[in-house]
Amino acid sequence: MDLLCCETECECRAYPDPVLLNDERVLQNLLDREERYCPSSSYFECVQKDLTPQMRRIVAEWMMEVCEEQKCQEEVFPLAMNYVDRFLSVCPIRKSQLQLLGTACLFLSSKLRQSLPLSAENLVFYTDNSISVDDLWRWELLVLSKLKWDVAAVTPQDFLQHILVRLPIDRNTWDAHMIHRHAQTFIALSTRDYSFSMYTPSIIAAASIAAALDGLEWTVKSGCSLNQLLDRLHMITAIEREYLQGCLHLLEDMVTGTMNSLEAGCNGGSSGNGGSTINSSTGINSRSNLDHSSPLSGGTEKIMEHGKAGTPTDVRDVHF
Repeated sequence: MDLLCCETECECRAYPDPVLLNDERVLQNLLDREERYCPSSSYFECVQKDLTPQMRRIVAEWMMEVCEEQKCQEEVFPLAMNYVDRFLSVCPIRKSQLQLLGTACLFLSSKLRQSLPLSAENLVFYTDNSISVDDLWRWELLVLSKLKWDVAAVTPQDFLQHILVRLPIDRNTWDAHMIHRHAQTFIALSTRDYSFSMYTPSIIAAASIAAALDGLEWTVKSGCSLNQLLDRLHMITAIEREYLQGCLHLLEDMVTGTMNSLEAGCNGGSSGNGGSTINSSTGINSRSNLDHSSPLSGGTEKIMEHGKAGTPTDVRDVHF
């Protein structure tokens, strides 16, 4: 019985297959397919009349906190946000339905990317019971129908290993897991920000790797400058260097803004009351215990540990 419980609670992940990672055809297939799953970058102007980018950001942060609380695999959140954006690109909704949409997308994403998906009951709890299980099931079918059941989307997460394995990183000197983890952090931060919707997953992945390597001072210690790194990323992905540079600058601006807002929150923040919270502008309901395990609040402490960053992307060991 104990062994059975252990097997059901533990989740084993497959090791990356070096044959697939080194096969140029696999990377090329990802590059060829990614635009098929890119949402419209103007749906707030053309489709959604009751929503704003700030509302999307609030829901995205709530979804990211749920993934952190539930220890979801890193692929779940980017894929869920891909569903959200693609749905909003084709179907107008009210702002009171936005959290329900986010919940349904998390539900679907966890089913596709985890062997142990999130339970409907847990997701309802995280909305402070503002929705029902029946609501969640109905919206799950609605999302699937609007996405035409095409849910195996390509996300920035899918490119990380394929790009990293092609970079001249000395595995004896550099911790590959740490580089991968830092790049994941940048992907998660960019996924919650609507400004990055203009970029394809491969551009976000490549820029996140560049930001991670630059922040960890790999570009200094390896003798490979940031410009040379961008040139190499261009050779690997065939992405125009200007797009990589633009996405990298946007990442740096976003991290700088996040650090400033977190520092301001630490100086003037107030403690919660231990109950449920609701955002009056969007109607987002959440359990306040999420505030204590929020990816953003967890990142604040680690950012402050290292003092002021040498560059905007020099976030050291920040891990959400």
